[in-house]
Amino acid sequence: MAAFTFQRYEMKYCLSEEQYRNLLPEIEARMEPDAHCREGRFYSIYNVYFDTEDEAIIRASLRRPCHKEKLRLRSYLSPVPKGGIVYLEMKKKTAGIVHKRRAEMTIEDAEKFLSTGEFTRTESYIRTQVLEEIRFFMRTHSVKPAVYICYRRRAFFDPKDPNFRVTFDDEIRACRENASLKGTHLSEDILPGNRYLMEIKTSGAVPKWLAESLSENHIFRTHFSKYGTEYLRRNNAC
Repeated sequence: MAAFTFQRYEMKYCLSEEQYRNLLPEIEARMEPDAHCREGRFYSIYNVYFDTEDEAIIRASLRRPCHKEKLRLRSYLSPVPKGGIVYLEMKKKTAGIVHKRRAEMTIEDAEKFLSTGEFTRTESYIRTQVLEEIRFFMRTHSVKPAVYICYRRRAFFDPKDPNFRVTFDDEIRACRENASLKGTHLSEDILPGNRYLMEIKTSGAVPKWLAESLSENHIFRTHFSKYGTEYLRRNNAC
């Protein structure tokens, strides 16, 4: 199975319904929907985030250190069927630059790897390197499934620069019970209704047209972590 690596800046913004509707035509005029956005519609993403027993990883992340990292298992189907493809992702952020490395696996291979650390080696050096890195992280942190988080997404990319992406997420929901990709979940909203989380992902500067549109619509950068918000809400800290 394949492995992927990304290195970029990620900037987040919380948009009202009005701001979203005002900005969307500009995005659609200049960018293309990604492969998951069939006919430009929202699609769903399902994740399981991993943490230690005492939630040391998310607590450290919320302190906004210079370096932080997290592990998650992602799917675009729920529940994941037998033989379904999932993505095991290691995401690190250092001095504002996000490094994401992920390996594509079947759900059965992912579950085996997460419980034993064993995986089938292939000719892909990058895939082996990614899984070795994740295995080291699991061993040094003793992580386990912590929370299930799902949401809808519309994603766009610049055909002239595929590294430049804009995504809109809504209906962000979380669940602590049965934190897996195999079952159904009674989840709760962690983003207020009629609001969208926008992320700008780029390896360079934000284009002038987009910066101007953000200013015209009074859209300002913010800090928002899906897992972090779930943790704070559950602990009555926000």
